[in-house]
Amino acid sequence: MATPHINAEIGDFAETILMPGDPLRAQFIADTYLENVKRVCDVRGMYGFTGTYKGKPVSVMGHGMGIPSCSIYVHELIKDFGVKNIIRIGSCGAVHDDVKLMDVIIAMGASTDSKVNRIRFADHDFAAIADYHLLETAVNQARAQNVAVRVGNVFSADLFYSPEVGLFDKMEKLGILGVDMEAAGIYGVAAELGAKALTILTVSDHIKRGEKLSAEARQHSFNEMMNVALETAINL
Repeated sequence: MATPHINAEIGDFAETILMPGDPLRAQFIADTYLENVKRVCDVRGMYGFTGTYKGKPVSVMGHGMGIPSCSIYVHELIKDFGVKNIIRIGSCGAVHDDVKLMDVIIAMGASTDSKVNRIRFADHDFAAIADYHLLETAVNQARAQNVAVRVGNVFSADLFYSPEVGLFDKMEKLGILGVDMEAAGIYGVAAELGAKALTILTVSDHIKRGEKLSAEARQHSFNEMMNVALETAINL
């Protein structure tokens, strides 16, 4: 039955779902990569689709920007619709000097300035980490496709425009590869509800160097990330 934020029915979603932030990107993925596609939800314009990839069921749905937004959708997908595997696919800004534009990062862990995981863990620190099987499968699929990936820690920021001076230098010193706004929240929800989660990111800009991908380059690098994510989804 429908939830407050997802107007789908039980069985409308596959066990594995790919989640970009942008609902229009979800529609692009469904139209470009999936067959036998059905749109299963559209509340507040947050589109969700289910189809097949190489004959296997896969869903795709947007999750919006930031931890509060993605946490709502991931919670309802797992708790109310039986989704078992969440694969976030998105972009990130690099902060580490040897991370380049178009690099694909697989987030083994996700640091954050958000308090959401402390709230769910009695104000203790929670290690927001990816599911190992999803992580291993994604790395193996990337190698099979000759896609070079970086595996490590990312930082999920609550503020896109951070006023904190020197924060990016501290991230680089601690080995953080890139900055997104959702991974730590998704990992926390999945852990709380007994599901599995992974984040795969494409470096679209370098925060410290002021570099940005062109639209053409973004599309090429997105295709690499998508192929890794889709092959991961059907090889679990």
